[in-house]
Amino acid sequence: QVQLVESGGGLVQAGGSLRLSCAASGTFFRINDMGWYRQAPGSPRDLVATITSTGITNYADSVLGRFTISRDNAKNTIYLQMSSLKLEDTAVYYCNAQLRRFRISSERDYWGQGTQVTVSS
Repeated sequence: QVQLVESGGGLVQAGGSLRLSCAASGTFFRINDMGWYRQAPGSPRDLVATITSTGITNYADSVLGRFTISRDNAKNTIYLQMSSLKLEDTAVYYCNAQLRRFRISSERDYWGQGTQVTVSS
């Protein structure tokens, strides 16, 4: 079984900072890309940032320059440092991992349970 466990969400004032963490656990052969997505009420789940196993990053335009994604491969963990938070950053943030359970397995998506980030004025 594979689990992605997020932590670090909470309530913060506009302009403040938060750091999210996501740790993958269980049995698997390899983790490829990992990333963060978010979903506000009534909206689809959108990409926030992704990072490859070699550290190549990709960001949504809306968070570029404010959010930083990083990864610790030894701990199977990614982080999202969020700064200069805005009201519109309020959402449930989900961790995603594209991984192979076994050497002969196909790659598939795994998701965390989500962590709420609320930015207040």
